[in-house]
Amino acid sequence: MFCPKCGSILLPKREDNKKLLTCSCGYKTNKLEVATMKETVVKTEKDVEVIDRGELDTLPKIDTVCSKCGHKKAYFWTVQTRAGDEPETRFLKCEKCGHTWREYD
Repeated sequence: MFCPKCGSILLPKREDNKKLLTCSCGYKTNKLEVATMKETVVKTEKDVEVIDRGELDTLPKIDTVCSKCGHKKAYFWTVQTRAGDEPETRFLKCEKCGHTWREYD
């Protein structure tokens, strides 16, 4: 909340065990409810593109064990699914059964 007299930001202060918003110009108010800030964050889900069998030949393979069939090779690719300062998500697709899963580092 801003001071109605000078336009400065009001700062919280305690006086005589009462909470107040005060300004350097001397303005004071006990209307703390107007200083409450509320924010709603809406998180949108991103679609992840699944690679089909025709495109798999161009992807690298990794030694790993498929949890579905036990095969020991899978194709992999990475996608930046989180914030830029977070590591990429690695997607894997079993070479034998086509089961797809993801790994986070």
